[in-house]
Amino acid sequence: MNSFFSNTELILATPRGFCAGVERAVDIVNKAIDVFGAPIYVKHEVVHNKHVIEDLEKKGVVFIEDVMAVPKESIIIYSAHGVSIKIKNDAKKRNLKIFDATCPLVTKVHLEVHKYSKDGVDVILIGHKGHPEIEGTMGQYDSDIGHIHLVESEEDVAKLNIDNKDIAYVTQTTLSIDDTAEIINELTKKYPNIISPTKSDICYATQNRQDAVKSILKYCNYLLVIGSVNSSNSRRLAELALKNNIPSRLIDGSRDIKLGELKDKKVIGITAGASAPKILLDEVTDYLISKGAVLNDIEHDAIKENIVFSIPKELRKL
Repeated sequence: MNSFFSNTELILATPRGFCAGVERAVDIVNKAIDVFGAPIYVKHEVVHNKHVIEDLEKKGVVFIEDVMAVPKESIIIYSAHGVSIKIKNDAKKRNLKIFDATCPLVTKVHLEVHKYSKDGVDVILIGHKGHPEIEGTMGQYDSDIGHIHLVESEEDVAKLNIDNKDIAYVTQTTLSIDDTAEIINELTKKYPNIISPTKSDICYATQNRQDAVKSILKYCNYLLVIGSVNSSNSRRLAELALKNNIPSRLIDGSRDIKLGELKDKKVIGITAGASAPKILLDEVTDYLISKGAVLNDIEHDAIKENIVFSIPKELRKL
């Protein structure tokens, strides 16, 4: 039987897949299920990955948007994207037992916004409207003096009209330095005294995965990105390839691969977004190898990650 590929090489970007924040969030949900049993309620999808969500639903996890619909005294977990102050207050009203799976890097931004709010500083948030992280971050601001403003582009910056002399900016963590550079440049030109984060709000994992893709694109003529369509960081990886004139496809798994697109491609790059589990990467590579592709396991300009975020003490003991 002839193989589909006759001379095709696979290159894996490193790092790829789960980041420390996602690993922690999924671990918290699984530990809660093991200890307390079903149902466990989670505000929003704990991470943006179809496979992870379906697997947790099978175990008895119920993903909800309205906290007030959760039965009183139930267990609720906040997703890795974080939640607003209002959501936290609503959960307390229902006497819910709470486990917070918010990524610590998102919490850092929340604390920044909360402090600016208390100090009456106007905050400009760089991010994507409608993303749950943005909703949670904007929901940290509560001031009678200042305001919080969302900008998605340089055009949005041009439309800003802020009277407050005290202005600061923060960013959605799942953007990259490249994503925000031009917007920040416009902000600093328009507001020369704007306060910037003491340390970048950009998630190390988002940046590392984009840098890893950049390092292999020079060898590739196609890129497969494993991740769900609602995963912001996964979409950015696919877009990065397109910006460099390399065709790419965002896939949830091997069933989404279009073999016709891969015909005559000599080097196929593979990466996975920060919310995509290793099992999907293995499935995709095994499928392509079964079709005749050869895996090159050399790690090109690999970036090492050794960050680990601990889970709540109550679950850690169990």
